[in-house]
Amino acid sequence: MSAMSDPYGSFVRTGPGKLLAARTGLPRPPRLRRSVPGQGLLDGPAAVVGLPGASRVDETTLWLRNAGVRIARGEEPLAALVVDATGLRTVADLDELLTLAPLFRRTTGRVLVLSAVPATLTDPEARAVQQGLEGFVRSLGKEARGGTTVNLLRVAEGAGTALRSAVEFFCSARSAFVDGQPLVVGPGVPVVRRDRPVAVVTGAAQGIGAATAQVLARSGHHVVCVDVAAAGEKLAAVANSVAGSTLHLDVTAADAPAALATHLADRFGGADVVVHNAGITRDRSFVNLDAAAWSSVLAVNLGAPVRLTTALLEHDGALAPGARFVCLSSINGLAGAKGQTNYATSKAGLVGLVEALAGPLAERGLAVNAVAPGFIETPMTAAMPPIPRELGRRTSSLQQGGLPIDVAEAIGWLAQPDAAGIDGQVLRVCGQNLLGA
Repeated sequence: MSAMSDPYGSFVRTGPGKLLAARTGLPRPPRLRRSVPGQGLLDGPAAVVGLPGASRVDETTLWLRNAGVRIARGEEPLAALVVDATGLRTVADLDELLTLAPLFRRTTGRVLVLSAVPATLTDPEARAVQQGLEGFVRSLGKEARGGTTVNLLRVAEGAGTALRSAVEFFCSARSAFVDGQPLVVGPGVPVVRRDRPVAVVTGAAQGIGAATAQVLARSGHHVVCVDVAAAGEKLAAVANSVAGSTLHLDVTAADAPAALATHLADRFGGADVVVHNAGITRDRSFVNLDAAAWSSVLAVNLGAPVRLTTALLEHDGALAPGARFVCLSSINGLAGAKGQTNYATSKAGLVGLVEALAGPLAERGLAVNAVAPGFIETPMTAAMPPIPRELGRRTSSLQQGGLPIDVAEAIGWLAQPDAAGIDGQVLRVCGQNLLGA
């Protein structure tokens, strides 16, 4: 993050800034560990701890070792702490969480708690105990310091490859801005993809869309970068930077669904990944909102994903086997935001779309999820008034805005075949913002 994007965050990392923040109690946003080429999974050792009834310690330890992670011995500082709490069933069992305090104190990086899926438990006490772990994780995330994140994986029966993939993602630098979040990991079976799978990203000319194109290209995808013709120069620059291709398309046009489906089927033999990223804002208080501002936001942010997805599902050859959809929601869609009734409606609607599609798509071997960004440093947020902009940055556990790459990394992970057990869910990339669930 540049000084121009967050001058306060840059200032408090200087000598005088640190001194001032320490004396006045002002927030001191930590420098987050983000992914860079050639980086290992962790930059230090990890500890894997099993609480009573744990069943995932051995395989989790093996996964981390196979990923090049050293398992800690003694009292050394930890880069990651993984806790298997899947077996906790009684209120008395929760006392075991207190034994984690010394390990938490030594951890500067990632804390990941594994739990059972509460909804699958029939015993009331057992379900209450497992549900309680969410409150524990969210609270611990707010106490963590130095950019340490705390997250919760709810492990369903039969979760294997998807759990390994999730453990690696949440322990890695790719999850730098994901904090305090629960996610269910199911038993999905990954599909073997072709040598160069095809990904489609709408709204790819800048911001999160451009960053997503970079991440997907990094993992071997040919990226079809989609945006309106007016963004042609920027779109071409993005596509050239990832050795991808461009498609000028107004996603709200009547012929857009058929045009996209035909393009993917005829040119590429179908898409392996579809990212519905295109979005706009037209902020205004509800009483001052005109029909054009309302309908344009709904058309781009919600109507287009509905229509495009329907067309891709119906058009023979538009999707490759095991294709994955990712929709860009927003924490403002989960929590609401003053002056954004149109935007929040559209982004909440995407969550409903994901939930409705998950079952039918799973029957076809496909999957769909949503990512809900919090405050992200983009041209859109740079145009906000100063006070709301600063509040947006500081009201997360990490005390700063995220970067487009943070959202792109989450999308890139959900797009991978190994994440097949993640389906019908919403992953917040918000630094554990105070807004929303």
